[in-house]
Amino acid sequence: MTLNSRERVLMALNHQETDRVPIVFGADGSTSMLVPAYENLKRHLGIERETQLFDRAFQYARIDEEVMVRFGSDIRTLIGPASSRCASVDGPNDTFTDCWGITWQRPQGGYYYDMVSQPLKDARTPEDIERYPWPDPEMILDLGGLAEHARRLHHESPYAILGIHEGSSSLFEASWYLRGLSEFMMDLAANPEMAHALLRHQTDVAKATTALFLKEVGPYIDIYRVGDDLGIQDGTMISPGMFREIVKPYLAEYYAMIHNMTDARLMLHCCGSVHSIMDDLIEIGVDILHPVQVSAKDMEPEELKAQFGDRLCFCGGIDTQQVLPHGTREEVQEEVQRRIQELAPGGGYLLAAVHAIQPDVPPENVCTMFEAALVHGRYPITANNGGDSSATNKSG
Repeated sequence: MTLNSRERVLMALNHQETDRVPIVFGADGSTSMLVPAYENLKRHLGIERETQLFDRAFQYARIDEEVMVRFGSDIRTLIGPASSRCASVDGPNDTFTDCWGITWQRPQGGYYYDMVSQPLKDARTPEDIERYPWPDPEMILDLGGLAEHARRLHHESPYAILGIHEGSSSLFEASWYLRGLSEFMMDLAANPEMAHALLRHQTDVAKATTALFLKEVGPYIDIYRVGDDLGIQDGTMISPGMFREIVKPYLAEYYAMIHNMTDARLMLHCCGSVHSIMDDLIEIGVDILHPVQVSAKDMEPEELKAQFGDRLCFCGGIDTQQVLPHGTREEVQEEVQRRIQELAPGGGYLLAAVHAIQPDVPPENVCTMFEAALVHGRYPITANNGGDSSATNKSG
């Protein structure tokens, strides 16, 4: 069978086997590359073009169309851009302050920016949280022409469309961005009224901003992407009990609104070991988990597929901690084949790297990853070679 990219992605998300495993590259910052890594890749490919950014603070590159086509990426991005009224303000010593009042600075020789000043770090009471000048959702996004652009993409593009907007689609992570990680963790443990005040406001702003976006584009997108890093290398950032008691109700409220406004699948970008709360994430409406950090504790792909694969789709899985930066070409090929064998049978898998590809990854390994995916991702998946290795190396 011959499918276009949207058909391929939607079949996979319906837990159906397609012609090949869908590939995700450049759909958002976390499926992209850091700028130096992408510039290395473009030099390797002989492409001369200025690199554009998904995100200034994290220095995620926007992947050019010709590169996405070359590597068979099946998803394209619809961005709700920031309004000029929500622009960041540059400061001295390679700093900028965003519309939330967070100041970021890139250290000398660093690849991306670190938070160096957070506006609610010194807050002492819930009233201090109330007095913070919370951004007006109406001021965050520039929605001019967005609905028509989305409609045109939906009707004219062969690709699945992932929607993402500026502002915030995070609740837990965005709260500690404003408050400071150690301060927010102390709030959760010893002063939950502060944590609730922060999460309540973050939820209200995220819901209002997302509602404005989805009102324009909800009928035209296939995936809506949210992000909330809840895991670290060996477990969740907070205990599963604390997550269920304090954080989960706000996420459930936000995700329910999203599902009420669009038929698009909800993709959660959530790094680290989150096995202990995956049933909770499914319960509150997560359809796709990215990035499946296979090097983290209890995130073995075979176990995840067996336990959750009938209720959850997986995006990612190609290791960026060891294999991509340090592996040989053969080891990269083996990694791709292994993940396909573990996660692709029966559908429900979108192949991507585990998070944005870093500058220590050789461009040859990036090419090998996607070339192997195009060859070995062909259905039917076999135990010996991943997929039909006789298939030609062509994107759909």
